[in-house]
Amino acid sequence: MNPRNRNILIAVVIIVIVAVAAFFGFNHKSNTSNASSKTVNIGIMTGTKADDTVWKAVSKEAKDKYGITLTFTHFTDYTQPNTALANGDIDLNSFQHYAFLNAWNKANKGTLQPIGDTFISPIKLYSTKVKSVSDITDGSTIAVPNDASNESRALYVLKNAGLIGLDVSGNTLATVKDINSNPKKLQIKELDASQTARALDSVEAAVINTNYATAANITPEQAIYTEPLNKDSQQWINIIVANKKDAKNPIYLDVVKAYESSAVKAAIAQAYPDKAEIPAWGLNLK
Repeated sequence: MNPRNRNILIAVVIIVIVAVAAFFGFNHKSNTSNASSKTVNIGIMTGTKADDTVWKAVSKEAKDKYGITLTFTHFTDYTQPNTALANGDIDLNSFQHYAFLNAWNKANKGTLQPIGDTFISPIKLYSTKVKSVSDITDGSTIAVPNDASNESRALYVLKNAGLIGLDVSGNTLATVKDINSNPKKLQIKELDASQTARALDSVEAAVINTNYATAANITPEQAIYTEPLNKDSQQWINIIVANKKDAKNPIYLDVVKAYESSAVKAAIAQAYPDKAEIPAWGLNLK
């Protein structure tokens, strides 16, 4: 082979090698991109074994039916997950109800959007002094959480229990100023939500969030009234939340489908036999 033909052959071989390398490099990059796009990171609060059981079921459903791998970022402070989502540090979050999200968006000029319902956790009115709502005496003190969304929720509980009347309804947050009927002249004691359980022995009754009641070893048997599921309940449904630009992302909507499944409904029933959490999708609230 003369030198000229040899050089041509070498050049052709080099071109072929470069082309093959480029093809496989592009293909690898494409596959990596596809793989990462099917991994979704969700911000959640550090929870209980029951919570972990539910998310394990969601993860299995997402992987088996939609090929999506779920990863989780755990938070311990309720002020963190929405900020992390707005900043793009996580893809979705799932820790709050509609009322909390609406209040956060308003306070932070945010545009986060709910894309799916998860569960509702009915809160309860507890007492160590009386056995029923009708036994609450005139002039008694009732403790309620003092933050905007939880106080409103507690006041709706008292309203539905027939203890007070409210001049608001539906998805409007209520305050003590909205009480328009108080036949027993109850004294409403506003406390930090974490303190309502500690105050139980010093008041006639207290509306206590489920997580704080559980942490304080307050049992369901000590409840004298449970929040009903009705038209006032919509704002207390917990949700999966996305950035506005991602609200119609098909992968994220598949995550919602994975959660809103019969397998996860069964997992919630198994994890919470006392119905501390109830699947919220498809509820007919009247």
